[in-house]
Amino acid sequence: MTDVARSGGASGSWSPERSAAGGHNPYLIAFVVSIATFMEVLDATIANVALRHIAGGLAVGIDESTYIVTSYLVANAIVLSISGWLSTVIGRKRFYMICVAVFSAASLLCGFAWSLQALVLFRILQGLGGGGMATSEQAILADSFPPEKRGQAFAIYGIAVVVAPVVGPTLGGWIADTYSWHWVFLINVPMGLLSLFLVGSLVSEPSGAEQERARLLKDGLRVDYVGFVLVAIGLGALEFVLDEGQRKDWFGSNLILSFALVSAFCLIALIPWELTRKEPIVDIGLLGRRQFGACFVLMLGTGAIVISTTQILPQLLQTELSYTATLAGLALSPGGVVTMIMMPIVGRLIGLVQPKYLLIAGASIAAFAMWHLTGLTGDISYNYAALSRIYLAFGLPLLFLPVTTASYDGLPPDKTNQASALINVARNLGGSLGVALVQTILAQRQQFHQNRLVEHIVPSDIGYQQTIDAMTRYFQAQGSNASDATSQAIAWVGQTLRQQVNLLAYIDVFWSLAMIGAIMIPVALIIRPVDLSKPAKGH
Repeated sequence: MTDVARSGGASGSWSPERSAAGGHNPYLIAFVVSIATFMEVLDATIANVALRHIAGGLAVGIDESTYIVTSYLVANAIVLSISGWLSTVIGRKRFYMICVAVFSAASLLCGFAWSLQALVLFRILQGLGGGGMATSEQAILADSFPPEKRGQAFAIYGIAVVVAPVVGPTLGGWIADTYSWHWVFLINVPMGLLSLFLVGSLVSEPSGAEQERARLLKDGLRVDYVGFVLVAIGLGALEFVLDEGQRKDWFGSNLILSFALVSAFCLIALIPWELTRKEPIVDIGLLGRRQFGACFVLMLGTGAIVISTTQILPQLLQTELSYTATLAGLALSPGGVVTMIMMPIVGRLIGLVQPKYLLIAGASIAAFAMWHLTGLTGDISYNYAALSRIYLAFGLPLLFLPVTTASYDGLPPDKTNQASALINVARNLGGSLGVALVQTILAQRQQFHQNRLVEHIVPSDIGYQQTIDAMTRYFQAQGSNASDATSQAIAWVGQTLRQQVNLLAYIDVFWSLAMIGAIMIPVALIIRPVDLSKPAKGH
Protein backbone atom coordinates (compact mmCIF):
# COMPACT_ATOMS: atom_id res chain seq x y z
CA MET A 1 0.00 0.00 0.00
CA THR A 2 1.37 3.45 -0.86
CA ASP A 3 1.83 6.32 1.60
CA VAL A 4 -1.00 8.21 -0.03
CA ALA A 5 -3.32 5.29 0.21
CA ARG A 6 -2.48 4.83 3.83
CA SER A 7 -3.11 8.48 4.43
CA GLY A 8 -6.48 8.29 2.90
CA GLY A 9 -7.28 5.22 4.87
CA ALA A 10 -6.28 6.83 8.07
CA SER A 11 -8.25 9.92 7.38
CA GLY A 12 -11.30 8.11 6.17
CA SER A 13 -11.31 5.71 9.12
CA TRP A 14 -12.19 8.42 11.64
CA SER A 15 -15.86 8.68 12.59
CA PRO A 16 -17.83 10.37 15.41
CA GLU A 17 -18.48 6.93 16.90
CA ARG A 18 -14.71 6.48 17.30
CA SER A 19 -14.32 9.80 19.10
CA ALA A 20 -12.98 9.77 22.65
CA ALA A 21 -15.04 12.91 23.26
CA GLY A 22 -18.28 10.95 23.27
CA GLY A 23 -21.09 13.49 23.21
CA HIS A 24 -18.97 16.30 24.64
CA ASN A 25 -17.27 19.20 22.88
CA PRO A 26 -13.87 17.88 21.70
CA TYR A 27 -12.20 21.20 22.59
CA LEU A 28 -13.31 20.67 26.18
CA ILE A 29 -11.65 17.25 26.09
CA ALA A 30 -8.44 18.84 24.74
CA PHE A 31 -8.41 21.24 27.68
CA VAL A 32 -9.15 18.48 30.21
CA VAL A 33 -6.35 16.16 29.10
CA SER A 34 -3.91 19.09 28.94
CA ILE A 35 -4.23 19.67 32.70
CA ALA A 36 -2.22 16.57 33.57
CA THR A 37 0.27 17.28 30.78
CA PHE A 38 0.97 20.72 32.18
CA MET A 39 1.40 19.21 35.64
CA GLU A 40 3.79 16.50 34.45
CA VAL A 41 5.95 18.70 32.20
CA LEU A 42 6.03 21.42 34.86
CA ASP A 43 7.32 18.91 37.40
CA ALA A 44 10.19 17.92 35.13
CA THR A 45 11.63 21.47 35.32
CA ILE A 46 10.31 22.88 38.58
CA ALA A 47 12.42 20.50 40.70
CA ASN A 48 15.67 21.59 39.00
CA VAL A 49 15.49 25.10 40.47
CA ALA A 50 14.76 23.77 43.98
CA LEU A 51 17.68 21.31 44.08
CA ARG A 52 19.80 23.51 46.37
CA HIS A 53 16.89 23.89 48.80
CA ILE A 54 16.21 20.14 48.71
CA ALA A 55 19.88 19.30 49.27
CA GLY A 56 19.99 21.62 52.26
CA GLY A 57 16.74 20.30 53.69
CA LEU A 58 17.86 16.66 53.45
CA ALA A 59 21.48 17.40 54.46
CA VAL A 60 23.06 16.02 51.27
CA GLY A 61 25.43 17.44 48.68
CA ILE A 62 24.37 19.06 45.42
CA ASP A 63 25.90 16.19 43.41
CA GLU A 64 23.82 13.67 45.35
CA SER A 65 20.65 15.73 44.95
CA THR A 66 20.87 15.46 41.14
CA TYR A 67 19.62 11.87 41.45
CA ILE A 68 16.26 13.45 42.21
CA VAL A 69 16.17 14.57 38.57
CA THR A 70 17.88 11.60 36.91
CA SER A 71 15.76 8.97 38.69
CA TYR A 72 12.61 10.67 37.38
CA LEU A 73 13.94 10.88 33.81
CA VAL A 74 14.99 7.23 33.71
CA ALA A 75 11.61 5.96 34.97
CA ASN A 76 9.83 8.37 32.63
CA ALA A 77 11.76 7.20 29.57
CA ILE A 78 11.12 3.51 30.28
CA VAL A 79 7.35 3.90 30.65
CA LEU A 80 7.12 6.26 27.67
CA SER A 81 8.52 3.66 25.31
CA ILE A 82 6.03 0.94 26.33
CA SER A 83 3.07 3.17 27.18
CA GLY A 84 1.51 2.69 23.73
CA TRP A 85 1.29 -1.05 24.30
CA LEU A 86 0.09 -0.64 27.90
CA SER A 87 -2.55 1.84 26.79
CA THR A 88 -3.92 -0.64 24.26
CA VAL A 89 -3.89 -3.61 26.67
CA ILE A 90 -5.31 -1.84 29.74
CA GLY A 91 -7.60 0.55 27.90
CA ARG A 92 -6.68 4.12 27.02
CA LYS A 93 -8.88 5.97 29.49
CA ARG A 94 -8.23 3.43 32.26
CA PHE A 95 -4.46 3.54 31.74
CA TYR A 96 -4.47 7.33 31.65
CA MET A 97 -6.34 7.58 34.95
CA ILE A 98 -4.00 5.04 36.57
CA CYS A 99 -1.02 7.15 35.47
CA VAL A 100 -2.53 10.35 36.88
CA ALA A 101 -3.38 8.61 40.16
CA VAL A 102 0.13 7.15 40.52
CA PHE A 103 1.73 10.50 39.66
CA SER A 104 -0.43 12.38 42.18
CA ALA A 105 0.12 9.83 44.97
CA ALA A 106 3.87 9.81 44.33
CA SER A 107 3.90 13.63 44.40
CA LEU A 108 2.28 13.53 47.83
CA LEU A 109 4.93 11.07 49.04
CA CYS A 110 7.71 13.23 47.55
CA GLY A 111 6.39 16.21 49.49
CA PHE A 112 6.69 14.29 52.75
CA ALA A 113 9.98 12.50 51.95
CA TRP A 114 12.22 12.19 55.03
CA SER A 115 15.51 11.28 53.31
CA LEU A 116 17.23 11.39 49.94
CA GLN A 117 16.75 7.64 49.46
CA ALA A 118 13.00 7.96 50.09
CA LEU A 119 12.70 10.96 47.76
CA VAL A 120 14.55 9.16 44.94
CA LEU A 121 12.26 6.13 45.35
CA PHE A 122 9.14 8.31 45.24
CA ARG A 123 10.52 10.19 42.22
CA ILE A 124 10.89 6.87 40.40
CA LEU A 125 7.22 6.17 41.12
CA GLN A 126 6.37 9.67 39.95
CA GLY A 127 8.28 9.10 36.71
CA LEU A 128 6.49 5.80 36.12
CA GLY A 129 3.14 7.58 36.43
CA GLY A 130 4.13 10.65 34.44
CA GLY A 131 5.64 8.68 31.58
CA GLY A 132 2.32 7.23 30.49
CA MET A 133 0.32 10.46 30.49
CA ALA A 134 1.50 12.15 27.31
CA THR A 135 1.04 9.07 25.13
CA SER A 136 -2.55 8.52 26.24
CA GLU A 137 -3.38 12.22 25.95
CA GLN A 138 -2.14 12.55 22.39
CA ALA A 139 -3.93 9.38 21.35
CA ILE A 140 -7.15 10.66 22.98
CA LEU A 141 -6.80 13.93 21.06
CA ALA A 142 -6.11 12.11 17.79
CA ASP A 143 -9.31 10.11 18.28
CA SER A 144 -11.42 13.05 19.52
CA PHE A 145 -10.92 15.24 16.43
CA PRO A 146 -11.25 14.57 12.69
CA PRO A 147 -7.88 14.76 10.91
CA GLU A 148 -8.40 18.26 9.47
CA LYS A 149 -8.99 19.69 12.97
CA ARG A 150 -6.23 17.89 14.85
CA GLY A 151 -3.90 20.87 14.48
CA GLN A 152 -6.21 22.99 16.63
CA ALA A 153 -6.45 20.20 19.21
CA PHE A 154 -2.69 19.83 19.43
CA ALA A 155 -2.42 23.63 19.73
CA ILE A 156 -4.25 23.46 23.07
CA TYR A 157 -2.16 20.49 24.14
CA GLY A 158 1.02 22.18 22.87
CA ILE A 159 0.50 25.21 25.09
CA ALA A 160 0.84 22.92 28.10
CA VAL A 161 3.92 21.14 26.72
CA VAL A 162 5.82 24.27 25.62
CA VAL A 163 4.74 26.78 28.28
CA ALA A 164 5.19 24.50 31.31
CA PRO A 165 9.03 24.37 31.00
CA VAL A 166 9.01 28.18 30.83
CA VAL A 167 6.83 28.60 33.91
CA GLY A 168 8.63 25.84 35.84
CA PRO A 169 11.91 27.61 36.74
CA THR A 170 10.14 30.83 37.81
CA LEU A 171 7.46 29.06 39.82
CA GLY A 172 9.92 26.61 41.36
CA GLY A 173 12.29 29.37 42.45
CA TRP A 174 9.46 31.42 43.96
CA ILE A 175 7.98 28.45 45.87
CA ALA A 176 11.35 27.32 47.21
CA ASP A 177 12.35 30.85 48.25
CA THR A 178 8.98 31.88 49.70
CA TYR A 179 7.65 28.65 51.23
CA SER A 180 9.42 25.29 51.21
CA TRP A 181 10.74 22.79 48.66
CA HIS A 182 8.05 20.36 49.84
CA TRP A 183 5.41 22.46 48.05
CA VAL A 184 7.20 21.97 44.73
CA PHE A 185 5.73 18.46 44.79
CA LEU A 186 2.60 18.99 46.87
CA ILE A 187 1.04 21.41 44.35
CA ASN A 188 0.60 18.44 42.00
CA VAL A 189 -1.92 16.74 44.29
CA PRO A 190 -4.95 19.05 43.83
CA MET A 191 -4.26 19.32 40.08
CA GLY A 192 -4.11 15.52 39.85
CA LEU A 193 -7.41 15.11 41.68
CA LEU A 194 -9.05 17.68 39.40
CA SER A 195 -7.73 15.88 36.32
CA LEU A 196 -9.01 12.51 37.55
CA PHE A 197 -12.48 13.89 38.18
CA LEU A 198 -12.77 15.64 34.80
CA VAL A 199 -11.36 12.74 32.77
CA GLY A 200 -13.59 10.24 34.56
CA SER A 201 -16.63 12.39 33.88
CA LEU A 202 -16.02 13.57 30.31
CA VAL A 203 -13.65 11.27 28.38
CA SER A 204 -14.97 8.12 26.68
CA GLU A 205 -13.13 5.00 25.56
CA PRO A 206 -13.35 4.91 21.73
CA SER A 207 -15.13 1.86 20.35
CA GLY A 208 -12.19 1.18 18.03
CA ALA A 209 -9.77 1.12 20.97
CA GLU A 210 -12.02 -1.30 22.84
CA GLN A 211 -12.18 -3.57 19.79
CA GLU A 212 -8.38 -3.54 19.49
CA ARG A 213 -8.07 -4.41 23.19
CA ALA A 214 -10.58 -7.25 22.84
CA ARG A 215 -8.64 -8.61 19.89
CA LEU A 216 -5.40 -8.62 21.86
CA LEU A 217 -6.96 -10.37 24.84
CA LYS A 218 -9.06 -12.85 22.84
CA ASP A 219 -6.42 -15.56 22.60
CA GLY A 220 -4.76 -14.69 25.88
CA LEU A 221 -2.39 -11.84 26.56
CA ARG A 222 1.07 -12.41 25.12
CA VAL A 223 3.53 -10.17 26.91
CA ASP A 224 6.77 -9.35 25.14
CA TYR A 225 8.94 -9.75 28.24
CA VAL A 226 12.22 -9.74 26.31
CA GLY A 227 11.27 -6.54 24.51
CA PHE A 228 10.30 -4.91 27.80
CA VAL A 229 13.63 -5.83 29.42
CA LEU A 230 15.60 -4.57 26.40
CA VAL A 231 13.70 -1.25 26.41
CA ALA A 232 13.96 -0.76 30.17
CA ILE A 233 17.68 -1.50 30.38
CA GLY A 234 18.58 0.19 27.08
CA LEU A 235 16.80 3.50 27.72
CA GLY A 236 17.52 3.48 31.45
CA ALA A 237 21.26 3.04 30.85
CA LEU A 238 21.21 5.67 28.07
CA GLU A 239 19.52 8.23 30.32
CA PHE A 240 22.12 7.55 33.03
CA VAL A 241 24.95 8.08 30.52
CA LEU A 242 23.46 11.35 29.27
CA ASP A 243 22.69 12.72 32.74
CA GLU A 244 25.90 11.68 34.50
CA GLY A 245 28.42 11.63 31.63
CA GLN A 246 29.68 15.20 31.94
CA ARG A 247 30.05 14.98 35.74
CA LYS A 248 32.02 11.72 35.47
CA ASP A 249 34.30 12.62 32.50
CA TRP A 250 32.30 10.61 29.96
CA PHE A 251 34.17 7.58 28.63
CA GLY A 252 37.11 8.30 30.88
CA SER A 253 34.90 6.72 33.54
CA ASN A 254 34.59 2.92 33.56
CA LEU A 255 31.07 3.30 35.00
CA ILE A 256 29.87 5.51 32.11
CA LEU A 257 31.59 3.27 29.56
CA SER A 258 29.90 0.18 31.01
CA PHE A 259 26.45 1.78 30.96
CA ALA A 260 27.03 3.01 27.39
CA LEU A 261 27.95 -0.48 26.16
CA VAL A 262 24.96 -2.04 27.92
CA SER A 263 22.65 0.58 26.42
CA ALA A 264 24.05 0.12 22.90
CA PHE A 265 23.73 -3.68 23.10
CA CYS A 266 20.12 -3.58 24.34
CA LEU A 267 18.90 -0.95 21.88
CA ILE A 268 20.57 -2.64 18.90
CA ALA A 269 19.20 -6.05 19.93
CA LEU A 270 15.75 -4.49 20.32
CA ILE A 271 15.45 -3.76 16.58
CA PRO A 272 15.50 -7.32 15.15
CA TRP A 273 13.61 -8.67 18.16
CA GLU A 274 10.66 -6.25 17.89
CA LEU A 275 10.50 -6.47 14.10
CA THR A 276 9.92 -10.24 14.34
CA ARG A 277 7.25 -10.12 17.08
CA LYS A 278 3.56 -10.43 16.23
CA GLU A 279 2.60 -8.17 19.16
CA PRO A 280 5.71 -6.01 19.80
CA ILE A 281 5.82 -3.94 22.94
CA VAL A 282 7.42 -1.16 20.85
CA ASP A 283 6.48 -0.91 17.17
CA ILE A 284 9.95 -0.22 15.78
CA GLY A 285 8.58 -0.65 12.25
CA LEU A 286 6.92 2.77 12.47
CA LEU A 287 10.36 4.40 12.29
CA GLY A 288 10.84 2.87 8.85
CA ARG A 289 7.90 4.84 7.44
CA ARG A 290 9.00 7.93 5.55
CA GLN A 291 6.48 10.22 7.23
CA PHE A 292 6.79 8.99 10.79
CA GLY A 293 10.58 8.53 10.67
CA ALA A 294 11.08 12.15 9.57
CA CYS A 295 8.70 13.36 12.29
CA PHE A 296 10.62 11.34 14.88
CA VAL A 297 13.91 13.01 13.89
CA LEU A 298 12.31 16.47 13.86
CA MET A 299 10.87 15.90 17.34
CA LEU A 300 14.33 14.88 18.55
CA GLY A 301 15.69 18.22 17.33
CA THR A 302 12.74 20.17 18.74
CA GLY A 303 13.14 18.53 22.15
CA ALA A 304 16.88 19.22 22.12
CA ILE A 305 16.43 22.94 21.43
CA VAL A 306 13.49 23.50 23.80
CA ILE A 307 14.84 21.64 26.85
CA SER A 308 18.50 22.63 26.49
CA THR A 309 17.74 26.35 26.08
CA THR A 310 15.33 26.23 29.02
CA GLN A 311 18.25 25.03 31.13
CA ILE A 312 21.24 26.85 29.61
CA LEU A 313 19.78 30.35 29.34
CA PRO A 314 18.82 30.71 33.06
CA GLN A 315 22.16 29.11 33.93
CA LEU A 316 23.97 31.77 31.88
CA LEU A 317 22.01 34.62 33.44
CA GLN A 318 22.59 33.39 36.99
CA THR A 319 26.25 32.40 36.79
CA GLU A 320 27.62 35.11 34.49
CA LEU A 321 25.26 38.05 34.95
CA SER A 322 24.30 37.56 38.64
CA TYR A 323 20.55 37.24 38.02
CA THR A 324 18.46 35.75 40.81
CA ALA A 325 16.68 32.44 40.11
CA THR A 326 13.34 34.23 39.91
CA LEU A 327 14.60 36.96 37.56
CA ALA A 328 16.32 34.40 35.33
CA GLY A 329 13.05 32.51 35.10
CA LEU A 330 11.21 35.73 34.29
CA ALA A 331 13.52 36.25 31.31
CA LEU A 332 11.82 33.21 29.75
CA SER A 333 8.29 34.36 30.55
CA PRO A 334 7.73 36.73 27.57
CA GLY A 335 8.50 33.81 25.29
CA GLY A 336 5.82 31.78 27.05
CA VAL A 337 3.26 34.52 26.37
CA VAL A 338 4.21 34.61 22.67
CA THR A 339 3.93 30.82 22.46
CA MET A 340 0.42 30.92 23.95
CA ILE A 341 -0.60 33.50 21.32
CA MET A 342 1.03 31.58 18.45
CA MET A 343 -0.38 28.14 19.29
CA PRO A 344 -3.99 28.74 18.14
CA ILE A 345 -2.75 30.70 15.11
CA VAL A 346 -0.54 27.81 14.00
CA GLY A 347 -3.37 25.41 14.81
CA ARG A 348 -5.45 27.22 12.19
CA LEU A 349 -2.58 27.31 9.68
CA ILE A 350 -2.16 23.53 9.81
CA GLY A 351 -5.48 23.13 8.01
CA LEU A 352 -4.40 25.59 5.30
CA VAL A 353 -0.63 25.12 4.79
CA GLN A 354 1.32 21.91 4.20
CA PRO A 355 3.09 20.79 7.42
CA LYS A 356 6.49 20.63 5.69
CA TYR A 357 6.42 24.37 4.95
CA LEU A 358 5.45 25.23 8.52
CA LEU A 359 8.25 22.99 9.78
CA ILE A 360 10.79 24.67 7.49
CA ALA A 361 9.67 28.08 8.80
CA GLY A 362 9.85 26.88 12.41
CA ALA A 363 13.32 25.37 12.04
CA SER A 364 14.57 28.54 10.33
CA ILE A 365 13.23 30.73 13.15
CA ALA A 366 14.75 28.43 15.79
CA ALA A 367 18.13 28.57 14.02
CA PHE A 368 17.88 32.38 13.83
CA ALA A 369 17.00 32.63 17.54
CA MET A 370 20.08 30.59 18.46
CA TRP A 371 22.25 32.63 16.07
CA HIS A 372 20.96 35.82 17.75
CA LEU A 373 22.41 34.56 21.05
CA THR A 374 25.87 34.21 19.51
CA GLY A 375 26.09 38.02 19.80
CA LEU A 376 26.38 37.54 23.55
CA THR A 377 28.50 40.05 25.54
CA GLY A 378 29.20 40.58 29.21
CA ASP A 379 26.82 43.52 29.49
CA ILE A 380 23.69 42.28 27.69
CA SER A 381 20.42 43.63 29.01
CA TYR A 382 17.37 41.78 30.28
CA ASN A 383 15.66 42.77 27.03
CA TYR A 384 18.34 41.00 24.98
CA ALA A 385 17.83 37.74 26.87
CA ALA A 386 14.04 38.00 26.77
CA LEU A 387 14.05 38.90 23.06
CA SER A 388 16.06 35.78 22.20
CA ARG A 389 13.40 33.67 23.88
CA ILE A 390 10.64 35.57 22.09
CA TYR A 391 12.26 34.79 18.74
CA LEU A 392 12.36 31.09 19.64
CA ALA A 393 8.76 31.27 20.87
CA PHE A 394 7.60 32.25 17.39
CA GLY A 395 9.24 29.14 15.94
CA LEU A 396 8.33 26.49 18.52
CA PRO A 397 4.62 26.20 17.62
CA LEU A 398 5.63 25.95 13.95
CA LEU A 399 7.73 22.93 14.93
CA PHE A 400 5.76 21.21 17.66
CA LEU A 401 2.26 21.31 16.17
CA PRO A 402 2.98 20.33 12.53
CA VAL A 403 5.34 17.51 13.54
CA THR A 404 2.83 16.14 16.05
CA THR A 405 0.00 16.35 13.54
CA ALA A 406 1.99 14.97 10.59
CA SER A 407 3.25 12.02 12.63
CA TYR A 408 -0.28 10.53 12.68
CA ASP A 409 -0.89 11.06 8.96
CA GLY A 410 -1.01 7.79 7.07
CA LEU A 411 -1.27 5.62 10.20
CA PRO A 412 -4.18 3.25 10.82
CA PRO A 413 -6.16 3.94 14.02
CA ASP A 414 -4.72 0.91 15.83
CA LYS A 415 -1.23 2.44 15.56
CA THR A 416 -2.01 5.77 17.29
CA ASN A 417 -1.01 4.52 20.75
CA GLN A 418 2.37 3.24 19.55
CA ALA A 419 2.98 6.34 17.42
CA SER A 420 2.21 8.64 20.32
CA ALA A 421 4.58 6.70 22.57
CA LEU A 422 7.49 6.94 20.12
CA ILE A 423 6.94 10.65 19.41
CA ASN A 424 7.03 11.40 23.14
CA VAL A 425 10.14 9.24 23.54
CA ALA A 426 11.70 11.40 20.80
CA ARG A 427 10.85 14.61 22.68
CA ASN A 428 12.25 13.40 26.00
CA LEU A 429 15.26 11.68 24.46
CA GLY A 430 15.97 14.77 22.35
CA GLY A 431 15.83 16.89 25.50
CA SER A 432 18.30 14.61 27.30
CA LEU A 433 20.61 14.56 24.30
CA GLY A 434 20.38 18.35 24.00
CA VAL A 435 21.19 18.97 27.66
CA ALA A 436 24.11 16.52 27.55
CA LEU A 437 25.38 18.13 24.33
CA VAL A 438 25.31 21.72 25.58
CA GLN A 439 26.90 20.87 28.94
CA THR A 440 29.67 18.92 27.23
CA ILE A 441 30.33 21.66 24.68
CA LEU A 442 30.30 24.26 27.45
CA ALA A 443 32.88 22.41 29.55
CA GLN A 444 35.18 21.52 26.66
CA ARG A 445 35.08 24.95 25.04
CA GLN A 446 35.73 26.63 28.39
CA GLN A 447 38.93 24.60 28.60
CA PHE A 448 39.81 25.41 24.98
CA HIS A 449 39.30 29.18 25.33
CA GLN A 450 41.07 29.18 28.69
CA ASN A 451 44.17 27.66 27.07
CA ARG A 452 44.09 30.12 24.17
CA LEU A 453 43.53 33.29 26.21
CA VAL A 454 46.02 32.41 28.95
CA GLU A 455 48.75 32.39 26.30
CA HIS A 456 48.51 36.20 26.27
CA ILE A 457 48.51 36.64 30.08
CA VAL A 458 52.29 36.77 30.46
CA PRO A 459 54.50 39.65 31.64
CA SER A 460 56.25 39.83 28.25
CA ASP A 461 52.99 40.53 26.39
CA ILE A 462 52.70 44.24 25.53
CA GLY A 463 48.90 44.26 25.72
CA TYR A 464 49.00 42.62 29.14
CA GLN A 465 51.54 45.16 30.41
CA GLN A 466 49.47 48.08 29.16
CA THR A 467 46.29 46.67 30.75
CA ILE A 468 47.98 46.12 34.12
CA ASP A 469 49.42 49.66 34.04
CA ALA A 470 46.05 51.20 33.15
CA MET A 471 44.17 49.27 35.82
CA THR A 472 46.82 49.96 38.44
CA ARG A 473 46.43 53.70 37.83
CA TYR A 474 42.65 53.26 38.03
CA PHE A 475 42.76 51.55 41.43
CA GLN A 476 45.28 54.11 42.70
CA ALA A 477 42.83 56.81 41.70
CA GLN A 478 40.24 54.99 43.83
CA GLY A 479 42.49 55.33 46.88
CA SER A 480 44.64 52.17 46.87
CA ASN A 481 48.39 52.32 47.39
CA ALA A 482 50.73 51.20 44.62
CA SER A 483 51.21 47.63 45.92
CA ASP A 484 47.50 46.99 46.52
CA ALA A 485 46.56 48.61 43.21
CA THR A 486 48.85 46.23 41.31
CA SER A 487 47.34 43.19 43.08
CA GLN A 488 43.86 44.47 42.35
CA ALA A 489 44.76 45.00 38.69
CA ILE A 490 46.07 41.42 38.36
CA ALA A 491 42.94 40.07 40.08
CA TRP A 492 40.73 42.14 37.77
CA VAL A 493 42.48 40.72 34.69
CA GLY A 494 41.98 37.19 36.03
CA GLN A 495 38.30 37.82 36.70
CA THR A 496 37.79 39.37 33.25
CA LEU A 497 39.58 36.41 31.67
CA ARG A 498 37.27 33.92 33.37
CA GLN A 499 34.21 35.89 32.25
CA GLN A 500 35.44 36.03 28.65
CA VAL A 501 36.24 32.30 28.65
CA ASN A 502 32.73 31.47 29.87
CA LEU A 503 30.99 33.84 27.45
CA LEU A 504 32.95 32.45 24.48
CA ALA A 505 31.99 28.91 25.55
CA TYR A 506 28.31 29.87 25.76
CA ILE A 507 28.54 31.41 22.29
CA ASP A 508 29.86 28.08 20.98
CA VAL A 509 26.91 26.33 22.64
CA PHE A 510 24.42 28.58 20.85
CA TRP A 511 26.25 28.07 17.54
CA SER A 512 25.78 24.31 18.01
CA LEU A 513 22.06 24.71 18.70
CA ALA A 514 21.75 26.95 15.64
CA MET A 515 23.27 24.13 13.59
CA ILE A 516 20.66 21.69 14.93
CA GLY A 517 17.93 24.09 13.78
CA ALA A 518 19.57 24.38 10.35
CA ILE A 519 19.87 20.58 9.97
CA MET A 520 16.14 20.23 10.68
CA ILE A 521 15.29 22.24 7.55
CA PRO A 522 16.27 19.56 4.97
CA VAL A 523 14.73 16.85 7.20
CA ALA A 524 11.40 18.72 7.00
CA LEU A 525 11.53 18.42 3.20
CA ILE A 526 11.10 14.65 3.59
CA ILE A 527 7.57 15.15 4.97
CA ARG A 528 5.17 14.20 2.19
CA PRO A 529 2.20 16.41 1.24
CA VAL A 530 -1.03 15.94 3.19
CA ASP A 531 -4.45 16.25 1.56
CA LEU A 532 -5.79 19.29 3.43
CA SER A 533 -9.06 19.41 1.50
CA LYS A 534 -10.30 15.91 2.30
CA PRO A 535 -13.15 15.97 4.80
CA ALA A 536 -13.30 13.35 7.51
CA LYS A 537 -15.75 10.54 7.15
CA GLY A 538 -18.98 11.31 8.90
CA HIS A 539 -18.58 15.08 8.54
